[in-house]
Amino acid sequence: MNHIASGKRVAFITLGCKVNIAETEGMKRLFEKAGYQVVDSDEYADVYVVNTCTVTNMGDRKSRQMLRRVHGINPNAVIAAVGCFAQVSPEEAAKIEGVSLVVGNNMKHEIVSLVEEAAHRTGKSIHVRSRQQLSDFEELPVETYTGHTRAFIKVQDGCDQFCSYCIIPYARGPVRSRKAEDVLREAESFARRGFKEVVLTGIHITSYKDGATGADLMTLVEEINRVDGIERIRLGSLEPMFITRNFIQQAKGITKLCPHYHISLQSGSAGTLKRMHRRYTPDDFRRIVMALKEEIPDVAITTDVMVGFPGETQQEFEESYAFCEEMGFLWAHVFKYSPRKGTPAARFKDQVPPEVKEERSRAMIALAEKNRESFFRRFVGTTQRVLFEQPVNGTPDLLEGLTPNYIQVEARLDQSVIGKILPVKLVDIDGERMVGVPLD
Repeated sequence: MNHIASGKRVAFITLGCKVNIAETEGMKRLFEKAGYQVVDSDEYADVYVVNTCTVTNMGDRKSRQMLRRVHGINPNAVIAAVGCFAQVSPEEAAKIEGVSLVVGNNMKHEIVSLVEEAAHRTGKSIHVRSRQQLSDFEELPVETYTGHTRAFIKVQDGCDQFCSYCIIPYARGPVRSRKAEDVLREAESFARRGFKEVVLTGIHITSYKDGATGADLMTLVEEINRVDGIERIRLGSLEPMFITRNFIQQAKGITKLCPHYHISLQSGSAGTLKRMHRRYTPDDFRRIVMALKEEIPDVAITTDVMVGFPGETQQEFEESYAFCEEMGFLWAHVFKYSPRKGTPAARFKDQVPPEVKEERSRAMIALAEKNRESFFRRFVGTTQRVLFEQPVNGTPDLLEGLTPNYIQVEARLDQSVIGKILPVKLVDIDGERMVGVPLD
């Protein structure tokens, strides 16, 4: 197809997870190669691509809001709703004023040609495949990241777990994995461009398996560990039962693998976990965390915790609260259950009243903050290597970055060090960050 004349402007909005971030960067490269200029999302553009989220009702709401917002900037633009909200609710997305194109998952690699077809057509077009058709891994190579010092590498897509509350298996389709050689090629490209840390991401990355070679996730990590220039490898969210004693011993031997594991808990109550159709118990989770702490010095565990799941009694909430207190997570993403149409939990009886969810959310967030401060205090006076990423709230000489175990650090430094890893002494705590003093 002949592309629209060069000079056209395209803007992107990305909602949701790190997988969406990686996919948006891939789509940016496709548009740039077709002669488009990528501009900021609040600028006047000829095309707006909104990479949507549907993991919660809030994700749906934000997706709708962003689609309406860009229509307000340029009512004549081609507006494409892509991604998970578009996949699950294509008719709803198409009804939003200004939306001319709806593109589901596994079709983002065709985004340029679909946009250009929409530009020459009146009416709205929908391009969404069924779950069964989302069978192949969609290659969207990412050459660089604008505004990021860490590179996200999508290695896997889809989920077959079907937790009772989750819409993602329907939005993302079945499990499929990227070829290890393509992952390594991308990691090497990032290394050449100066990226020091890569983050392996996917919808259910513990399911990763290269169909040609049989390589699993940890084999892939070992291969990336040998890439010159990459100094850190960080893993995305892991399923608890994937973390066995063998996994931990293997992880200990991978020098660049960060001692930070995001392990999705959801609830510390055995009864709630069973209704969620999660495939572990609190005792399983405890054994995993204790083994990590025993074997890996300074390891940090981060997690997700849901409150107000249907049928969650006050006793179950208290069990979950006590369990989170015991685990001492560095970070906990606390969110309130919201019914997702099409999932079993949306039909469960004993839906928890909104005011009870809110009360429990506040309590769990306060606990998460207390746990974080307790974790931070262990590191006051220690020296850590920090990858500096960006200014803190626009303050030019105050930068923030991450330690290997995911402590956020702020330090007085010149912006020339953004993207570099420097030794820093941690001297104090400032809310969600620790205060660091750079060492010569």
